[in-house]
Amino acid sequence: MPIIKSCDAPRFEMHGAVFTGGASPSRGARETCVWRTTIAPSTPGTAHSVDREEVFVAVAGRANVTVDGQPHDVATGDVLVVPANTQFALANPYDEAFEAIVVLPVGGRAKLPSGEAFVPPWAT
Repeated sequence: MPIIKSCDAPRFEMHGAVFTGGASPSRGARETCVWRTTIAPSTPGTAHSVDREEVFVAVAGRANVTVDGQPHDVATGDVLVVPANTQFALANPYDEAFEAIVVLPVGGRAKLPSGEAFVPPWAT
């Protein structure tokens, strides 16, 4: 069973967030990707969608999320389930970082409002 040591996990930055890669095809996973997302304080959300269901488990801080036009608050211990092909934006207007563990099936593609679709590099 492969173990991804935290000291070996790759880090990516995009739109005011840091993504720390965990399970992914390049790190031994075949079906499920898992990573940690850290959103800095006072970071606006970036609207996008994903073509697979995406699950966020909040492990620290608070955030605001807009899912399909509906605003919601997310706090430590909450679980956010974003349905496939649903536009959402996760923002952190607070004074402390927001952190979540995120789960997405292998092959999931994100899509920005501009129409650009891509597999997030932390999930490859």
